[in-house]
Amino acid sequence: MADSETQLEKWTRILGSIIAPTTVLTAVLFYFGYVSARAEYEYFGLDVDTTGLSTQEYIMRSGQTLFVPLLGLILLTVALLMLHAWITKRIAPTPGTEPTPRLPAVNLQRVRLLARAARAVGALVLAAGIVLLPAYAWLRDWAPYSLVTPLLLASGAALFAYATYIVNVLQRNKSDVSAQGAAISRLVQVLLIGCVIASIFWATATVAEGVGRAQAMDIAKRLDTLPSVILDTKEQLFLRDPGVAETELAPPSAGQTFHYRYRHLRLLIEGKDRMFLVPDKWCASDSTLIVPLDGSVRVQFQFQNHPP
Repeated sequence: MADSETQLEKWTRILGSIIAPTTVLTAVLFYFGYVSARAEYEYFGLDVDTTGLSTQEYIMRSGQTLFVPLLGLILLTVALLMLHAWITKRIAPTPGTEPTPRLPAVNLQRVRLLARAARAVGALVLAAGIVLLPAYAWLRDWAPYSLVTPLLLASGAALFAYATYIVNVLQRNKSDVSAQGAAISRLVQVLLIGCVIASIFWATATVAEGVGRAQAMDIAKRLDTLPSVILDTKEQLFLRDPGVAETELAPPSAGQTFHYRYRHLRLLIEGKDRMFLVPDKWCASDSTLIVPLDGSVRVQFQFQNHPP
């Protein structure tokens, strides 16, 4: 019985180590895909929740949003790790030897002064970001606010935490730091790292929103690249969008179901049970037409290709 419980605990830990990160990653990808899609379709007057996009579709959309920030973050992390290795190699004691630093006392004093100066700069940058947080009510119309504020918080917290770490390393070399002081310092660094992670998340969400809006503007410039749609309806739609041509299907007959035809429409997106159409020429006063796929309309996709 004990062996079976041990095996159960083992497999539970293994499954937990696999499922939990996967769930978190899925949630993160879904969130950034949703933020990007919301900004993109909001440009066309749509609430993204009305499109009926699935979780998988949001996750697939997150790739183009996260690629550049993730690549930049990886390269920055590699550079910072290399810098960290270079610094600690010169100020930390060699394993298996007496706890004496490798640098001469004069150079070590300079490092200590630089670390304290960096910590002061980090504190100032972090304070600037903290001041901007409650200023949202007055600065929300300032376009860079949602990007500048998290970057200040992240860079300030990271610089302050790392400079504090270097100062602590130098203090350990001198053996003049108490256990309580070291514990408090570690706690502060953990909290600052949490601030960095949250700020990076915020900044990435802002980038995702900007990417979605930029994609929408690019689509608006090239609406002719979207699928062309001919829409037949039973009743007149009274569309007022410039460029959309309305034709009454004549002559009417007893078996004719659809009476009006609309041309110069483009398929913006297709949801689960509806399509969203826009005029094929952009205008600031355009509207997005929601067409249910329930037999109440007839849709034709028009194409023009080179002969085979």
